[in-house]
Amino acid sequence: MPAVEIDLRRLVGAVSDAADRALTLWAGGQTQVRQWEKMPGHPVCEADLELDGMLRESLYGIDPSAGWLSEETADTVHRLDLHRVWVVDPIDGTRDYLRGKPGWAVSVALVEHGAVRIGILAAPARNELWIAEAGAGATRNGRALRAGARMDLPGARVPADQLPRHDRDLTVVHKPNSIALRMAMVAADEADLVATVRWGNEWDVAAAALIAQEAGAIVTDALGDPLSFNRPEPTAFGLLCAAPGIHAAAADRLGPRARELLGQG
Repeated sequence: MPAVEIDLRRLVGAVSDAADRALTLWAGGQTQVRQWEKMPGHPVCEADLELDGMLRESLYGIDPSAGWLSEETADTVHRLDLHRVWVVDPIDGTRDYLRGKPGWAVSVALVEHGAVRIGILAAPARNELWIAEAGAGATRNGRALRAGARMDLPGARVPADQLPRHDRDLTVVHKPNSIALRMAMVAADEADLVATVRWGNEWDVAAAALIAQEAGAIVTDALGDPLSFNRPEPTAFGLLCAAPGIHAAAADRLGPRARELLGQG
């Protein structure tokens, strides 16, 4: 099937409409939406589900041939037979959303043949709209992004609440709950490094991975391997998103921890 020509303006409008609805429900940080836990430590709320349905309808209208992979929708094998799939997190950073903090975003990516073709993050509580198209660069609120030129790992800025003892040569900066927004900080040269050593889901990082890469950052899993999307099991072990000059050094530091956790040490 030939690729569908995506109307980027229409797509941005659909994501922005969903973000505006989330902001209305958030009510200036005084959200009263019903919330519960899908499993211990994984909160969800009515806004997640309402936005999921809203986005599914609008994105299907933009490209009805694309599959669907979302945090808030039961996964099916149907998407694996399709060249394109929407990868969606209706609210990335639900904890900040529920706490009345602005570190959350609506994340939408269009994946084609395993690679992200378009990535959009809308963070209305921060007045931010991040957009990237493969091969065409990344922007925040219309301004082009460029990852930092840092060459030394010590001193690198990391969005974190605190750092483990063996990483205290790094510099802590403000950490939004949304991992997508933390990755976007690397794209905007507001951070140099985001790293995790746990299993993560495609919908958490797909849009932000393209935004960071189009800004010149390097994005891999915790072992330093490239990410791919629309996999049968839509997860990857860890994340390493870094300014290009320090990615190799960060991978050298992170890799042994990741291999130990995977039993490969």
